[in-house]
Amino acid sequence: MNLAYDYPLLAALGTMLWFFLWIMWFFLLFKVVLDIFRDDSMSGWGKAGWCLFVIVLPFLGVFVYLLARGKDMGRREQEQAIRQRKAFDSYVREAAGGARPSSSDELAKLSELRNRGDITPEEFQRAKALVLSGDDGTDRTGSATTSVPH
Repeated sequence: MNLAYDYPLLAALGTMLWFFLWIMWFFLLFKVVLDIFRDDSMSGWGKAGWCLFVIVLPFLGVFVYLLARGKDMGRREQEQAIRQRKAFDSYVREAAGGARPSSSDELAKLSELRNRGDITPEEFQRAKALVLSGDDGTDRTGSATTSVPH
């Protein structure tokens, strides 16, 4: 240890190493505690026992928990990430797809355009047929197949 005090840079590096190790220790401790509560297969008494063990003897409790349940810990983490991804994807689909107007709204707009003279009766009939068939006027590539004014 005297070598570290002869060279102040080594003392600073040693302090940073210990600080980093403490941060990692707390990260691991909180991760284990969160995993205890995330586990649905464990009973309430089991969760209480593991929490008591981890709180009373933290180093030994975390070490034993990682040995006994570490494999399942990674599986639960993956399952939660998949659930969060599915929820996010579902939210994005819902938010992006919810803006499409109903058929009756589209027919009312088409009727208004025909009454103002913006479209001809033939264009109205073609657009009306598209709306009633449920086709959105695009082919599989996404390019427009008809010129339907909205």
